[in-house]
Amino acid sequence: MKLAVHFGAGNIGRGFIGALFSQSGYHVTFVDIADQVINQLNQEKQYQVKLATDAKESMKISNVSGLNNATQEQEVVEAIGKATYLTTAIGPNILPYIAPLMAKGITERVKKTDEKLYVIACENQISATDLLKGYIFEHLDEETKAALAGKVYFFNSAVDRIVPVQNNKGTLDVLVETYYEWVVEANEEIPHVEGMKIVPDLAPFIERKLFTVNTGHAVIAYLGYLQNKETIDQALADEEIVKQVRATLGETGAYLIKQYGLNADEHQQYIEKIITRFKNAHLHDAVTRVGRSPLRKLGPNDRLVRPSVEAAKAGLSYENLAKAIASALCFDYQEDSEAVKLQAMINEKGVEAVLQEVSGLEANSEITKEVIKQYEVIKK
Repeated sequence: MKLAVHFGAGNIGRGFIGALFSQSGYHVTFVDIADQVINQLNQEKQYQVKLATDAKESMKISNVSGLNNATQEQEVVEAIGKATYLTTAIGPNILPYIAPLMAKGITERVKKTDEKLYVIACENQISATDLLKGYIFEHLDEETKAALAGKVYFFNSAVDRIVPVQNNKGTLDVLVETYYEWVVEANEEIPHVEGMKIVPDLAPFIERKLFTVNTGHAVIAYLGYLQNKETIDQALADEEIVKQVRATLGETGAYLIKQYGLNADEHQQYIEKIITRFKNAHLHDAVTRVGRSPLRKLGPNDRLVRPSVEAAKAGLSYENLAKAIASALCFDYQEDSEAVKLQAMINEKGVEAVLQEVSGLEANSEITKEVIKQYEVIKK
């Protein structure tokens, strides 16, 4: 049986990427440091993926096992040596920490086999696999780097599926929405995986996804938080929030249409489809989950700042995006360490300095001025 090694045994790993591999005839070895999950995978060897619908359909996912990368390093190296795919769904910030072990596995592998290995980071980050490749290469010698040609391939991807935080109550079962998209940039034929879409140029897909799905999700979360809404669907019951989300996605959409020649009517339909997905009450997705890690989400290449900068460059409106950035700056959820740190930075240095340090926005930029104006309105 074909093998896929997947770093990240959380809800996204089990409920999305790992599930697709299993349904495509692969044995999936999940790699994680969560002992309880790894032990359950090895004991039960299966779990259910439940769909967030009225009918509550479910699918059995089998041919799965787990390894703990903290205590079973050699076993992970051996698994990488036998795998067809090496994937991640672990969070972009964690990629540097798993790269040394991946590098060790790849180094051992290329000494023993010419079989091809396909490495894909399935993260909410532009060029996440390129980042992972860079981290891996830091731990490879020149001889090994040269030996990768024709043996190890790194492909960027865009992933889209809403998997809310959930109380699994000791079970491996995971709740997901029915919709999903997994787009991989490759110019050659690669082994089939059910649900994977191969494209020659990922940029239009990943930017459309990040600047519609991720931007929209974040805007709802931050606006909902400010209005004391508990969940995303509750936030979208507020027509003023829906209006603001549409206005913000209208700005990202204007950039995407101009940059990639997208059909305006089709993109508007895509926006409405995304908003409908967010309204799914079965997901019961907390605004504090979606808004978590505001420092990362306010990064220069992430869902709020990047489209603002690109819109400004293109001479397009970014006023609503600036309001979204300002709303993110007000996210002061005490149980999120990044939110706490963000508020401390603002209190110490001020919004202007934080935007420069966190978002890469110059103090005299028009975007910074607009964000500060919107921030002051919110804080009144």
